[in-house]
Amino acid sequence: MKTIAVIFGGRSAEHDVSIITAHIPIIDSLQAAGGFDIWPVYITKVGDWYADKAMNRLAFFKQPNYEAVLKKQKKVQLSFDKGLTLVWPGLREKKVKIDVVFPSMHGTYGEDGSLMGLLRMAKVPFVGCDMASSAVAMDKAFTKQVLVAEGVPVVPFTWFTKVSWAQSKKYLLEKISTLKYPLFVKPVHLGSSIGITKVKSFAQLENAIEVALHYDDKILVEEGVEDLIEVTLPIIGNYELTLASVERPLNKTEFFDFKDKYLSGGKGGGVNSEYSEIPANIDAELLKQVQDLGRKTYKTLGCCGIARVDFLINSATKKIFVNEVNTLPGSLYQHNWKKSGLSGVKLVTKLISLAEERFAAEQQLTHTFSSEILSKVGGPKVQ
Repeated sequence: MKTIAVIFGGRSAEHDVSIITAHIPIIDSLQAAGGFDIWPVYITKVGDWYADKAMNRLAFFKQPNYEAVLKKQKKVQLSFDKGLTLVWPGLREKKVKIDVVFPSMHGTYGEDGSLMGLLRMAKVPFVGCDMASSAVAMDKAFTKQVLVAEGVPVVPFTWFTKVSWAQSKKYLLEKISTLKYPLFVKPVHLGSSIGITKVKSFAQLENAIEVALHYDDKILVEEGVEDLIEVTLPIIGNYELTLASVERPLNKTEFFDFKDKYLSGGKGGGVNSEYSEIPANIDAELLKQVQDLGRKTYKTLGCCGIARVDFLINSATKKIFVNEVNTLPGSLYQHNWKKSGLSGVKLVTKLISLAEERFAAEQQLTHTFSSEILSKVGGPKVQ
């Protein structure tokens, strides 16, 4: 029986979405699959770590006092000696060795590659994109810069930091003035549409920038696409890629926000599958272009395991732009994979297999190098 740690929560604006993803597509599917010893590892909003099997139930987090319940428990520690082990210290110390980690931490300190770097150093297989691709994809501006260098089409954009805004506001506003309205102002490191504003005129611009800078110290300003069709493409795989159906959001509002994504279906159970058309009703040539650009984008950023590529299409000109890449799709986009022929159980077990495949390949690499530099360097010798 494999022991799986599902790590979720964290100090992120997407903390609550992380809890939903951890349970509905991941823990629930792992339990349905059988053959796994599942350890939920929850990181609080202040950074405390807990692991208790009572947290395998989403109902635990629906208790109004669940944070008070946790404070009565012993915090878990991590040991990186020959892999990853959960440790509850004390007179009756308890240890659980982890075989595979299933990250479910959206946003800061998780999806941005921080957690992946920790797991990589611990030498434990983990599901999803590695540290480098996670870090690049988490930064919307950096993603666009990398894609532009590889000839992948993106909308005209500019970016700047909070410090730059404070020091050079006039210059940055002049730079933004070269872009065509409507504009979208976005925090570069957040997902779930948090802190994003659609701006139709210069009068709205500064307020939108201040909103984005409330959530992040770096923001992106980009042109909107006229006659817009939004589509998204979930992908899984390391070397050989499997594409889900191209999906089209059918939001009724001008801007597809957090409420549209997670709550407008009335259930609040992960990504709102009520909002979309699967497969997207677009012509065959556009479909092929989306699939080809999806594969190229996934490979350009070095994604592995799972990711979702989002596109903007001008329906009049038929121009396609890659918008962004999500390395931990909300609820793993389980609703799409199910309609594409992959059940929730098969999805999570496949992702675990991909994690183990990548880990085995990495173990074939040499990460150390023996040299005589220490014996040759100057300085006093031990007496």
